[in-house]
Amino acid sequence: MATSNPSVCLKLLIDTKGKRVLFAEAGKDFVDFLLTILSLPLGTVIRLLSKDGMVGSLGKLYGSVESLSSTYMQPHFNKESLLKPKATATSDVGADVLHMLTIDDSSAEKSIYGCRNCCCNYSNRPIVVTDDPKATCPHCRSSITSPATFVHRSAAERTTSGEGGYVKGVVTYMIMDDLEVKPMSTISSVTMLNTFNIKDVGALEEKEVHLTMEEGVKLLRVSLQSNLVLTTVFLDKNEA
Repeated sequence: MATSNPSVCLKLLIDTKGKRVLFAEAGKDFVDFLLTILSLPLGTVIRLLSKDGMVGSLGKLYGSVESLSSTYMQPHFNKESLLKPKATATSDVGADVLHMLTIDDSSAEKSIYGCRNCCCNYSNRPIVVTDDPKATCPHCRSSITSPATFVHRSAAERTTSGEGGYVKGVVTYMIMDDLEVKPMSTISSVTMLNTFNIKDVGALEEKEVHLTMEEGVKLLRVSLQSNLVLTTVFLDKNEA
């Protein structure tokens, strides 16, 4: 069951002198969350960041579609499919936080329909389904109006078939400030400290943080604007 305020935990290694995050240590949930960003439709990204807060002209394009009267749209086209597109790549992702960025404003299930002609349903032809009750079957030319039920995979089925998500949970991952992801190891940690030319180990601080919906949206926005993503999201108090 989804929690009301989903979050995932990660541990930051902070250079207190340089006031920056060197890297984060995180598990499967946070890495799956980051990879979920790659599956987000552009319309969802614009809606999450708000069209007025978008860099460039895409916010204006989004707003124009919002304002455009249905009179100018194709009769069978619903502009909500552009304004509120569905991201399907996260359907098997287990952690609640992974759905933070893909929440649909509509709580209603999308209706689907099958061909009402029995000859089509019991022949060797491919089964025809649609989300448009005005559509016509390409085989028999009948209206596709018979309501069909979409059956979601249960949580038990997802657990049986595997962990779900994108990466395996058997290892800990290192996430750099610019969101580069790699498996964590003692050698990689030492290598990173040498790369950052850290001379005073006493200036390093570990800090456990939680990524919530607010930080998730902030991370999405900052990742489009900066290479200092973790530093900006978790250390910059002036970042709105």
